[in-house]
Amino acid sequence: MIFMSKDCIFCKIIKNEIPSTKVYESDNFIGILDINPISFGHTLVIPKKHYETIIDMPISLGSELVDSIKSIAMNLIAENKAEGFNVMQSNQKVAQQEVPHLHFHIIPRKKNDGLHCRFK
Repeated sequence: MIFMSKDCIFCKIIKNEIPSTKVYESDNFIGILDINPISFGHTLVIPKKHYETIIDMPISLGSELVDSIKSIAMNLIAENKAEGFNVMQSNQKVAQQEVPHLHFHIIPRKKNDGLHCRFK
């Protein structure tokens, strides 16, 4: 039994209660296109089980998570939607986590795309 939160938008997407464009699926993760993309192909990697932050996710899922991110990123590059990519993830509201369900953003990048991801 996979734990889901009844009020979580990502849990509802995983249960197909809310439509999404799924581009990837493994035993424990899905990849869906972001509904407000920063760039063409912007994808979210979401665990199927509800974990609020990366601290809550078991370490045993780490390899599968990285494989999921790599697979999606390599596909974006192969389909010429990207020349590179950023992987971004936030934990808790203070760090700008908007949905309290662990997720990773894969943001496809192209030369001179005008996106800036710098910390000061």
